[in-house]
Amino acid sequence: MHCDKRNGKGLQTILLAGLLCAASALLSAQQDQQNPPKQDVPDAPSAVQPPTPSDKLSFPEPDSSAARPALPPASQTPAPEEKPAPPPMPPVATVPPGSIPRQQSDSQDTLYKLVVTTNFVQVPVTVKNRDGQLVDGLLPRDFAVYENGKKQDLKFFSSDPFALSVAVVLDLGMPDIAVQKINETYSALVGAFAPYDEVGLYTYSSTVSQVRDFNGVNPKLTAVLNQLKTERGHNNGPPVVGGPFGTSGPVVNGTPAGGPPIAPVYTPPKEAHVLNDAILRAALDLSKRDRTRRKIIFVISDGREYGSKASYKDVLRYLLTNDIQVRAVAVEASAIPGYKELERIHLPFTGYGDLLPKYASATGGGSVPSEYSRNAIEALYADVIGEARNQYTLGYTPNTRGVGRRDIEVKVLKPNLTIFAKDGYYPAATPR
Repeated sequence: MHCDKRNGKGLQTILLAGLLCAASALLSAQQDQQNPPKQDVPDAPSAVQPPTPSDKLSFPEPDSSAARPALPPASQTPAPEEKPAPPPMPPVATVPPGSIPRQQSDSQDTLYKLVVTTNFVQVPVTVKNRDGQLVDGLLPRDFAVYENGKKQDLKFFSSDPFALSVAVVLDLGMPDIAVQKINETYSALVGAFAPYDEVGLYTYSSTVSQVRDFNGVNPKLTAVLNQLKTERGHNNGPPVVGGPFGTSGPVVNGTPAGGPPIAPVYTPPKEAHVLNDAILRAALDLSKRDRTRRKIIFVISDGREYGSKASYKDVLRYLLTNDIQVRAVAVEASAIPGYKELERIHLPFTGYGDLLPKYASATGGGSVPSEYSRNAIEALYADVIGEARNQYTLGYTPNTRGVGRRDIEVKVLKPNLTIFAKDGYYPAATPR
């Protein structure tokens, strides 16, 4: 607004015009402060520090190597600083194998080093008297545990029964008469388990099959076992060497038609009987079950082994690493008196017949009872499962070191008692 003092309108008009001019200037200054121009110029000069002459200000071109401008005075709000770009990643070069010295800390030897930590060992123990009956009422002071010859201090002791995870392994490679006999004992087998147990079913002959996954003892278990009653065993018998069913062909006056007589050679077929594979398959599944349960593989078989891919040594190592017991009932030929002594004589390429007692003894399953009649077999089911449930449980923290097998010896400090426990274990290795 233009104010003219020479218009001669009087002092009052001049004063009013001056006030209007001052108000207009104040309003314009406030609007300029609220809406500053959007330009890349330095901040307004401070009232304390004198302004920098405009001819000394410089605006360098954007360059990552240029220095940052000076910080504004403390009275002003500093503008956010831009973060410098990360340096480029250096190229990765590969070197021939073996050219890196062992002193480097990033070598593969340290990346894949295994450390064995065994903090606690549990040992289920069965104690029997001279009559073969279970002995109860023992106390921790009645036991002594040795690992690799060194006595261990017991940290845990219990005589309470355990819930079981049981893999029942049924042998369908036996003669059909034996398989049908076992089929009639399935009701007694179900009655041997408690409601809080869990049971899985496996069958084997030349191959292994899982018939039922681990689940509670319920009517579904009985239904699956009833379905198994339709399975048939092998009809093994003496080969037919003559008559109309023989393999010699037509005969005229005792002479084979069409040529001179040739003495036939009869070679009975060898069928696989994969006991090792069946135990390993059940052990692999049992190792995934709840660790608060006692893990049992219960085998009903004549004990023959032939044609397994897994060896006895490898299967036993897995059982001892995962705290799995093998218990069994020997039936059919293995129940004949003198069979165990005969199987000690092993002929090449004939398989084995004494592995079940070895599995049971090494894992703490005790002796393998053998029976031939149906009623005796049914009575064994309750005895074997009852022994597995009602064992003493000893626990200790080992004071020995090592990465291989560790031998265990358990002694009961009372006379005339027989003790069954696993004879060792393999500490599980955990990657660091």
